[in-house]
Amino acid sequence: MSKLIVVPTPIGNLEDITLRAIRILGEADAVLAEDTRTTKTLFQAHGIDNKLISYHQNNEHKVVDRLVEELKSGLTYALVSDAGTPGISDPGFLLVRACIQNDIEVECLPGATAFVPALVTSGFPSEKFVYEGFLPHKKGRQTRIQRIADEERTVVLYESPHRLLKALEQLKEVLDEDRKLAVCRELSKKFEEVVRGNCVELINHFTHNPIKGEFVIVVEGKNK
Repeated sequence: MSKLIVVPTPIGNLEDITLRAIRILGEADAVLAEDTRTTKTLFQAHGIDNKLISYHQNNEHKVVDRLVEELKSGLTYALVSDAGTPGISDPGFLLVRACIQNDIEVECLPGATAFVPALVTSGFPSEKFVYEGFLPHKKGRQTRIQRIADEERTVVLYESPHRLLKALEQLKEVLDEDRKLAVCRELSKKFEEVVRGNCVELINHFTHNPIKGEFVIVVEGKNK
């Protein structure tokens, strides 16, 4: 039976993968991987031996139709990204949508994603929140930042190391001085760190400390 199975993979610690995910990665007809080198490391850690097919943001538009035809022939493919759940700020949406449009079953396993532990460890209300993903590099960036400033729910966003200070500086311009944030770095890894404070305090911290790793910024909601 044709099926695409979306498989979350660890965001850092290679032990953070389910038994079911390990089984499916070994049983699928092939595994679609954002970076086959990264997935090979995961395979080696868990004794998985399976065919890997490259599927990433630079080729997904070109290969999606071919992959759909292969799936329609009765194959089962597993889809993984470098870390976390495919489709969450990672390649995956285009293929999932194409499968649905072609009556191919899509299944998504529960599992790792960076924004959930960041949200929980922030200490901010989590019963309602907004996930913003990555901010635009240029066009539309200021509009998104202003939207965050006006949001009454907790906001979660991703940022790259070389734009972290820029993001904090831009948030400082629009957030109230007492508005708190939590910046989470290297979640699940050896040097995991969560730094809490207002924008000024966070800018001071990351100006005087190395900015390395993957970052999640959690912003407290605006007081009503």
